[in-house]
Amino acid sequence: MGTALITGASRGIGKATAELFAHAGWDLLLVARCENSLKSLSEELSRTGRSVLYKSIDLSDSAAITTGLSELLDKDYVPSVLINNAGVAWTGDLLSMPLPRWEWMLQMNLTSVFQICSAVVPLMRSKGGLVINVSSHASRNAFPKWGSYCTTKAALASFTRCLAEEERKNRIRATTLTLGSVNSSLWDTETVQSDFDRTAMLSVKQVASEILHLAEQPSNQIIEDLTLMPSGGAF
Repeated sequence: MGTALITGASRGIGKATAELFAHAGWDLLLVARCENSLKSLSEELSRTGRSVLYKSIDLSDSAAITTGLSELLDKDYVPSVLINNAGVAWTGDLLSMPLPRWEWMLQMNLTSVFQICSAVVPLMRSKGGLVINVSSHASRNAFPKWGSYCTTKAALASFTRCLAEEERKNRIRATTLTLGSVNSSLWDTETVQSDFDRTAMLSVKQVASEILHLAEQPSNQIIEDLTLMPSGGAF
């Protein structure tokens, strides 16, 4: 095993992934905004015998990312797997979206990933590593009132492909996990309209299982894009 750095680790997909990885024998570096939730999760997962370090970082603040990662990575653990899971959504007509919300979406879903990769990937090059970017089938489709989300996820998928090509020579692999609807905490945020049945969606544990599957691939192969959809369709 190795060490995995997981963003958005305090709830939803990120928390389920952290739990699964710890029980599978991975050491963890956890990032999320809520320090109390991270502290509680870290204490719980440390009982597995794995090393679990965490840092509260607001990924909507570009300056906080630089400072927070510098403090978190100033340890003896260099991640062999980086899982960029944190993300946000906003529902509403694309052209009526307030500019601050547009900039927030870009920062959270794209720019923060760029910043994190810029800080972490150079540290991984000496031994090789894997970057897993969690995306959405919205990157390939157009959904009314989800325009900003579709845009940021399409850009994230392109970023991942470019990263993979540039870092191949450094033994860094990059893959996209493309997801259909997942019954996660994303739907409970104030920026998302979600008054519909969510029972047919994927569970966060199903997604975590696929992330572990990607992380456990031999270093001489890569699943470039894994798509996981609810069998009943999405939305």
